[in-house]
Amino acid sequence: MRVLVATDAWRPQVNGVVRSLEQMIQAAPVLGITAQALTPEGFHQVGLPSYPDIRLALATRRMLAARISDFAPDHIHIATEGPIGWLTRAVCLAQKRPFTTSYHTRFPQYIAARWPIPESWSYRLLRRFHGPAAAVMVSTATVEEELRQHGFEKLVRWGRGVDLSLFHPRPQSLLDLPRPIFLYVGRVAVEKNVEAFLSLKLPGSKVVVGDGPARADLERAFPEARFLGLKEGEELAGIYASSDVFVFPSLTDTFGIVLLEAAASGLPVAAFPVQGPRDVFAGSAAAVLDEDLRSAAMQALRVPREACLELAARHSWAASAAQFYGHIRRVAREAGYFPREPEPATTTTLTAFASGRGGEGRGLPQRLPA
Repeated sequence: MRVLVATDAWRPQVNGVVRSLEQMIQAAPVLGITAQALTPEGFHQVGLPSYPDIRLALATRRMLAARISDFAPDHIHIATEGPIGWLTRAVCLAQKRPFTTSYHTRFPQYIAARWPIPESWSYRLLRRFHGPAAAVMVSTATVEEELRQHGFEKLVRWGRGVDLSLFHPRPQSLLDLPRPIFLYVGRVAVEKNVEAFLSLKLPGSKVVVGDGPARADLERAFPEARFLGLKEGEELAGIYASSDVFVFPSLTDTFGIVLLEAAASGLPVAAFPVQGPRDVFAGSAAAVLDEDLRSAAMQALRVPREACLELAARHSWAASAAQFYGHIRRVAREAGYFPREPEPATTTTLTAFASGRGGEGRGLPQRLPA
C-alpha cells in the first residue's frame, strides 16, 4: 500500500507535528507500507505573518495534482490546514478520492492569542476543512470531546509515542548551573505561554530550549534565564536528563510530545491542569498539575523518577504507527481500493522499530522529489 502524507509542517521546523509525521513515515516499511511526505520543499515559499520561520508553500492545485499523480498513492492523509493541506484537499475532492486528516493544533486558541478573531470563526473554517474527510485523527479523548462539541464528526484516536532509545536517564550532567534546574523545551512563541514559566519565583536556574518569535523579547525581559536555542538529538536528550523539573506552561497544546520526552528522561513535569498534560498523565504520579504553576514546580521536585519512567514506557511509536495506518487501511478498504495486505509485522520487528532499530525504517523520512 502506498500512502502520501501531505503536510505544511516539515523540516527545518522542529515541533511535535513534524516529529510525529517523521515517526509515521519511518515506521511505514515495518508495516509493509510505502509512505512519502508531500511538503513545501520544492515550492516557492513565504514566511507566515508574525512567525517568519514557518514557511508556507506558494503552489497551485495543478502543481499538487502533478506531484500526487507521480507518486500514485493508494491513500492520502492530510496532516495540516495550511496551503499544502487545502490544495491537497481540493485535489482529493475534485478526483472524488477519499482521504483522512489529523488535528494537531488548537488554531482557534492560537489565533485568538495573536489577533482579535473570535474562536467560533476559526472553528467554522476548521469544520469546513475536516468535514469531507473519511476520518479525522485526534490525539486524546479530551481533544475528541472538544471537537465533538464544536460539531466535528468521524473522529478517531491516534496516540503518540517517545523514542526510548534516545530519551533516557544519563549519569552525567550537561548543565553546570545552580540547582534545582527548571527546564522548558518547545517553541518560544506567545501561544506557548513561556512567560508564565519565566515569571515564576523559583530557586536555582531556569533554562529554555527552543526558538521562536518571542525569544528576543523574553531574553530581554528575563536576563537571569538561560536561553540555549534549538537543540536536537543527543544534546537535547542530555539536557532533559540533566534537569530537575520540566515546566510545561502551555494552556493550548493538544498533546505535547515533549512531556513524554521529559518523562522518558526521568524528569518530573509541572503543568497546568489542562488538556494535554491532563490526558498524558492521567493515572500517573509522574507530574504535578496545579493552577499555581510555581507550587506545581516545587512539588515536582519530590516526584520519584521511577514514576516518570513507568509512564513513558506505556507510549511507543510502534503502537502509534499501528493506530495511524490501521485507520488508513480501513478507509482505503471501505472506499474499494482493496490494497494488498502485507505480511503481518512480527513482534521482533515492531520491538526493533520502537527501540530505534527499525532496519529499513531508519534514517530520514522519504519525501516527494522537488
